[in-house]
Amino acid sequence: MDPSGPGPSSAVGGGGDAPAAVAPQQRPAQLSRYESQKRRDWNTFLQYLRNHRPPLTLARCSGAHVIEFLRYLDQFGKTKVHAAGCAYYGQPAPPGPCPCPLRQAWGSLDALIGRLRAAYEESGGTPESNPFAARAVRIYLREVRDSQAKARGIPYEKKKRKRAQQQAAEPSSSSSAAAAAGGSGSGSIGSAAAATAAAHQAGGSSAAPSNT
Repeated sequence: MDPSGPGPSSAVGGGGDAPAAVAPQQRPAQLSRYESQKRRDWNTFLQYLRNHRPPLTLARCSGAHVIEFLRYLDQFGKTKVHAAGCAYYGQPAPPGPCPCPLRQAWGSLDALIGRLRAAYEESGGTPESNPFAARAVRIYLREVRDSQAKARGIPYEKKKRKRAQQQAAEPSSSSSAAAAAGGSGSGSIGSAAAATAAAHQAGGSSAAPSNT
């Protein structure tokens, strides 16, 4: 008997003495886009530690090493960040090219740190020792955000206020929709009012509504 078991063809074909039902092969669950990206980012960081001079272990990694890693990634960035002396400094859409370097965008770095922070704890690290949650890393990301906002003319605070106004407008619109549905008698409130009126009509004048 072949110890390796039947191949895929014999499992599907079915000979004379084959069982009537063969359990389908279990396929590995497909990772989501977030999980796939998180795994790639984690492997990239571990490779960075191995190539570090001197080599670093994960246990010895600190927030300073994480910042060093983020600066290393800038060489692969695709976002133009203008220097203070550039003629296009502070312009969100410059009309022409300039020699300013490309950098990693703040949003990309912020999302990357979030994935690495989660991957570290999923790999057995504790939240207290998580280098990606270090205060120095948060300060560095805030400085990158502010500097890129000035260099590229991105009003981060204005966008934040606009989102807050949109969220505040959503409850009022929902309340208006609910009031319109209740007025037409199609909602649950309108149905309850109709049932109460029918009960009063059936019970006579003694079933007067209460004031509560």
